Amino acid sequence: MKHPFLMVVLTFCAFSQYTFAQETATTPEKYTAHNKGKFFVYWGGNRESYTKSDITFKGADYNFTVNDARAHDKPKGYHIDYVNPTRMTIPQTNLRFGYYITDHYNISIGVDHMKYVMTQDQTTNVSGYINLPEDQPGSQYNGTYENTPTVLSKDFLQFEHTDGLNYIHAQINRVDDISKLFGLPNTDKFQINLTEGVGGGLLFPKTNATLLSKQRHDDFHVSGYGVSAQVGLNLTFFKYFFIQGELKGGYIDMQDIKTTKSNADSASQHFAFFQRMITVGGIFRL
Repeated sequence: MKHPFLMVVLTFCAFSQYTFAQETATTPEKYTAHNKGKFFVYWGGNRESYTKSDITFKGADYNFTVNDARAHDKPKGYHIDYVNPTRMTIPQTNLRFGYYITDHYNISIGVDHMKYVMTQDQTTNVSGYINLPEDQPGSQYNGTYENTPTVLSKDFLQFEHTDGLNYIHAQINRVDDISKLFGLPNTDKFQINLTEGVGGGLLFPKTNATLLSKQRHDDFHVSGYGVSAQVGLNLTFFKYFFIQGELKGGYIDMQDIKTTKSNADSASQHFAFFQRMITVGGIFRL
C-alpha cells in the first residue's frame, strides 16, 4: 500500500459518519420539537375591565343616551363551578379549540364568556327625550334631557350582559419556544412558549336590561362584533398538558342590543376591554 496513512484517514472518516448516522437514527425526535398537525383545547377563567361607554336607548316613545357609563365584571372567584359540568357557564370562562397549521402558527375558534355590569346608582349625563304614556310605569321620567345629570336608579335603568358578554371569535396565533433562554434541555418534560395573536368575531349576549320598568327581552341575540389582540405565556408539562396565561385587549361594537319584549326597543354601545385569563389544556395529535 503506497498511502497507508491516507487509507487510515478515509477509514476513520467512514466509521465516524456511520457512527453519527447510527446515533441520529436511534435518537428519537422530541414530541415538542414540531407542532404542525397538532390540535389543542383549553378551558379557564378570566377577569375584565371596561372603558366608559355611551349607551343609546331607542323605542317608540323615547330616544336617549346615557353618557360615559361605568361598568365592571362579575367575578366568581375560586369556585367549583369552573369544573362542575352543570354550572360551568355561570362563571366568567374561556373555551378554545385550535390546530397548528405550521410549527409556529395555529388557528383557533372559541368563546370568551365575559360579564358586563353597568354600575348601579351612578350619576351620568343623559341626552335625548322620554315621552311614555302617562299611565305607563316609567312615565315619571318623561321629559327632555340636555346633558342632564341623572342618577341611574333601578327604576330608571338596570343594564347588564351577565348571561354572557359572549365573544365568539376566531384567532391566528404565533407560538415560539423560548425554553433555551431558561436553560431547559428537555422540552418533552417542561417547555416554555411565548404566544401572541389577533382575532375577531361576533358578540352573542343575553342582555339583562330593565329599562323604564319594561319587561326585559331575556334571550340570546347577535348584537355586534369585536376585534382583539393578545399575548400569553404557555407552560407545557410532559408533552401533552399545559397552563397558559393571557392578556387580551379589544374593541366591541354592538349596534343591535335587545332590551325589552318590543321589537321597537333596542340599545347600542361600543367600548374597549382588557381581559386577564388563566387556562389549562392539552395538545395532541389524532
